[in-house]
Amino acid sequence: MKKTTLLSLLLILAIASRAFSQTYVTQVKPAGEKKWGYANLKGELIIPAQYEKCYEFSSSGLAPIYQSKGREYYFINLKGERLDTEVKGFKLIDGFGFNLKGFEDGLVPVKVGDKWGFLNTAGKLAIPAKYDDATDFNGGYVPVKSGDKYLVLNTKGEETAVEGSGILDVKTFSESLAPFRAADKQFGFIDQEGKIAIQAQFESVGYFHNGLAWAKTADKTVGFIDKKGEWVIKPTFTVAKDFEAESGLARIKTGDTWGYVSKTGEVVSAGDTDIFEDFSDGLARGRKDGKFGFLDSKGSWVIEPQFDGSRDFKNGYAAVKKGERWGVIDKTGRWVIEPSFDGIKDMELVK
Repeated sequence: MKKTTLLSLLLILAIASRAFSQTYVTQVKPAGEKKWGYANLKGELIIPAQYEKCYEFSSSGLAPIYQSKGREYYFINLKGERLDTEVKGFKLIDGFGFNLKGFEDGLVPVKVGDKWGFLNTAGKLAIPAKYDDATDFNGGYVPVKSGDKYLVLNTKGEETAVEGSGILDVKTFSESLAPFRAADKQFGFIDQEGKIAIQAQFESVGYFHNGLAWAKTADKTVGFIDKKGEWVIKPTFTVAKDFEAESGLARIKTGDTWGYVSKTGEVVSAGDTDIFEDFSDGLARGRKDGKFGFLDSKGSWVIEPQFDGSRDFKNGYAAVKKGERWGVIDKTGRWVIEPSFDGIKDMELVK
């Protein structure tokens, strides 16, 4: 009995230690300021507001910064210290200023001159800049383009050719499969060995999430396929988005009507809201009478519409606006950071 109790106590202490070792951090624009900095879960500035453009911290503890003077990208750590890199003047995949990602699997794609390579968290060019195109690592693998051919790299930089000829594009991996576009402009999926896992036969496709990916047929209807390329939910929708793990739902549109579908194909009502957003962290943003709140997977308000603006939940927290100021709430709707900032982004978890 004593041994069991001791083991239980040690387990609790280990979990608690792990929890305290985690750091939550978000980008913030203090009231009256024009620049952004970073704050912790208490709303305390840990890095002063000094950046025109700064982006989220990855789990590696590094965040990308863009300095318009000199048009320069670099990375900082949680102390605001700049990462010393062996290559300078590199570019990142910035998505037109949105959705810029940092390190994934300990590597980030960088463009040096007119070629792409991969920088590691020590600032070293771990994979040489010799590729004509690249995307982000996911699950230890990344597609790259060399000349007119596509390759799959692992984190060591080892190359595997993508089978087939005339491939026009290969996207990022998700759940070990990556969408590709064939010479006839149809879409399929390759696996991490560069082999065709699902033949190109769809008008367009999404990414695999929770074992399913949406796919569009030649007649412009959308359904969901499994990793064998077989229909799990028949193509009957006009539009479909990715499945979300916690809610088990994906947003879909039939004609002019938005709703949600479960993995069994059951269509779920969106509830009493006049906007329809993807689920994130098990909750979806909704709006009623001009105010924002959050809905659960049954379409019920779990956080009543009361905010003047909101972002999605991420890592258990969401940025919301009350009046002219932004703060952060938890899933009970309780203020974690009082609304006192001109802007707040998502709460990221740095391990």
